[in-house]
Amino acid sequence: MAERTGVTQRTLRFYEEKGLLKPPSRLEGGFRLYSEDDVRRVEEIKRLQTLLGFTLADIKEMVETEAIKMQIRAEYRRDADISERKAKLAKAVEVTERQTAVINQKLTALQEMKTHLEQKLAQYDGWIAQLDEQAVAKPTS
Repeated sequence: MAERTGVTQRTLRFYEEKGLLKPPSRLEGGFRLYSEDDVRRVEEIKRLQTLLGFTLADIKEMVETEAIKMQIRAEYRRDADISERKAKLAKAVEVTERQTAVINQKLTALQEMKTHLEQKLAQYDGWIAQLDEQAVAKPTS
């Protein structure tokens, strides 16, 4: 698993300790046995961490809510009572809104960072323009 996903065995154990990854079943001799779902989960954790700058708490929230939605999909029955179907859909909406809230927090922080950097760029451009004006007004000897 570590080799396949590009993380260390220590990282896998850390993910297990933090609840990001379910403890795997074990083979004789104590070797951990991971499933394809575990592989996908580790890849998702890495993607969120690397691309989106998510904290482990954010990642835990995201992967747990995905698991809840998968469970809802598995249990959803079109022939069930309308109130039961509506309750399942309401739960799916709730967990998806939690995911959206996490992403919105990140987007807000990224937008603030971007705005700050754009202000710095404008400031630097202004300073360069001032230096250019000074250079034209006072030729070097």
